[in-house]
Amino acid sequence: MKILRKIIEIDDELCTGCGECVPDCAEGSLAIIDGKARLVADKLCDGLGACLKSCPTGALTIVEREADEFDEKAVEEYLHRHKQAPKMVAGGCPSAQLKTFAAPSCAAANQPGTLTDSALSHWPVQIRLVPAAAPFLENCDLLIATDCTAAAYAEMHRDFIKGRVVLMGCPKFDDAQLYVDRFTDILRQRRIQSITVAIMEVPCCSGMLQIIKQARDKAGSQVPVRQVVISVQGRIINDQNW
Repeated sequence: MKILRKIIEIDDELCTGCGECVPDCAEGSLAIIDGKARLVADKLCDGLGACLKSCPTGALTIVEREADEFDEKAVEEYLHRHKQAPKMVAGGCPSAQLKTFAAPSCAAANQPGTLTDSALSHWPVQIRLVPAAAPFLENCDLLIATDCTAAAYAEMHRDFIKGRVVLMGCPKFDDAQLYVDRFTDILRQRRIQSITVAIMEVPCCSGMLQIIKQARDKAGSQVPVRQVVISVQGRIINDQNW
């Protein structure tokens, strides 16, 4: 039966799908679905708002509306069913959990062609999963790389990822406006020291450059930008600042 009561509401425009809210919901009423936080069922949400404090963008609020009554028995059954399920089902997608870690030193960093440890210093790396509030973005040198560059360029970690925060995506298959909005928010909210944009030579990759230009203009930022174009055979064919 539907009654007028308090319940969680999620603002899709503010939600980045980071998954930080999911573990704080003891009833399991929140899940990341199609890249956004969603209520699994109204009857699983007690409306107390324990999840509010964990949202970095303020996408979660408490509203009063008609909804199914909170059902403790349904919660128990739901949690029991998912007790043995993988964590990405019961507790949100692990790929969306923000992590910062010390990148190991690359002992052979100055020796071309030598395999070294990963230079990655954070997780996740997909643009759509990283909110502007991510702490590792503050005061960083930012590398924005299209997805295929990591496969094409053999020394990606040594030459580009080391010492930078990397965000990756595909301007052809992903939502370009989402990217513009995300980078605009990052440039407004975080002190970015520099941006390196690494793209492939194929025409669809050039969209990433336009995205960054739009975001920089919207944010009123003067952050220096370096553009690197990589050939399909893994060679740098253009490297310039703008």
